[in-house]
Amino acid sequence: MSKVVEGLYYASSHEWLKIEGNIGIVGITDYAQSSLGTIVFVDLPEAGTAVKAGTEFGAVESVKAASDLICPVSGKVLEANPEAADDPEAINRDAFGTWLIKVELANPSEAKALLTAEQYRPLSK
Repeated sequence: MSKVVEGLYYASSHEWLKIEGNIGIVGITDYAQSSLGTIVFVDLPEAGTAVKAGTEFGAVESVKAASDLICPVSGKVLEANPEAADDPEAINRDAFGTWLIKVELANPSEAKALLTAEQYRPLSK
């Protein structure tokens, strides 16, 4: 079973969300990185890009497959993680420690539509 971290929000598309004030920090789950295999490329948006909950904001490519990244919340991208872009395997080493984007939340209540760790756990098996 994949690692699931308490206190985060989860999308059924296997992204996680951590909220700090009005900032949403987004990454992919341990289950997602494990299913993809060795990640070789990450495509992330530029700072200032508008993102909408439930829509694509980038992609990850592995030796096995490519997968769209689906944003769990709406807002404006404040920052994309240069480490993830420069060293995509960092996601494989620590999926919850390697965030992808930080978003200024347009509507923090959107997080209520996401899954808790307990709700997500069955999807990560």
